[in-house]
Amino acid sequence: MNIAKPAALLVAATALLAGSTVAATAATPDGVRVTGIQATADQVLAGHPKALSASADKVQYDGLTLTKAPKGKVTAKDLDCAYGHLCMIVKGTKFDFYKCQTWTVNNWTGDGPFTNNQTPGTVASFYNQDGSTRWTSTAYEAGTATWDPIYSLRPC
Repeated sequence: MNIAKPAALLVAATALLAGSTVAATAATPDGVRVTGIQATADQVLAGHPKALSASADKVQYDGLTLTKAPKGKVTAKDLDCAYGHLCMIVKGTKFDFYKCQTWTVNNWTGDGPFTNNQTPGTVASFYNQDGSTRWTSTAYEAGTATWDPIYSLRPC
């Protein structure tokens, strides 16, 4: 599947991230149709390598999986976060990080649950736009975070 440039998906991703019940769909400059969770991935992970695989409900990167979050109010206890992973829900999308690298993100706002289920003592860091640390989480930790605004994160 050809992965579109984030700018081409702004309208579709915004609709999906805002909780639209209509499936987000956009046409890329080369005519490829991108829908659902892929549109979200392209918007919030601008500048990252292309996805390894994508479907309407799941996008797989090297070190990150994005899926639609469960319906209704979700708490940290509801996150199915495997050992060694850092998981969170941002605007209806579940992010499951499992590779130690810095991830640049866009359009992260609001509150959402998180679970840092990495090796005990592993510190996940969340950064402001200027690169300064906004907050950290030491494994094991779970709770609710404010994503306003997070510009990048490092799971380990």
